[in-house]
Amino acid sequence: VQLQASGGGLVQAGDSLRLSCAASGRTFGRYVMAWFRQAPGKEREFVARISASGLTTRYAESVKGRFTISRDNAKNTVNLQMNNLKPEDTAVYYCAADRSMNEDAARYDYWGQGTLVTVSS
Repeated sequence: VQLQASGGGLVQAGDSLRLSCAASGRTFGRYVMAWFRQAPGKEREFVARISASGLTTRYAESVKGRFTISRDNAKNTVNLQMNNLKPEDTAVYYCAADRSMNEDAARYDYWGQGTLVTVSS
């Protein structure tokens, strides 16, 4: 699975952004998809994940209620709708794919290249 993330940019606090991740390959619908982020000087952290079917999602506490992950298996895409953005959301955001439901970045087999989100105060 090859992943290509897009949609990042510079926004102000309170604004919204929608990140997208396009996947290649015919097995996209078998993978759990997740978003992680990495801020400067910090470790990569889990943001959200969605099951292969799209029926189950999970979020980091820091984004719960503001971010929504979704997927379209017919189009091989996974999205992250980010509302009410805060300066602490500033990071490079990565989409990732794995066979199992988990929040451990070390266990994800496939990664996109990352897209930068910058939130100004």
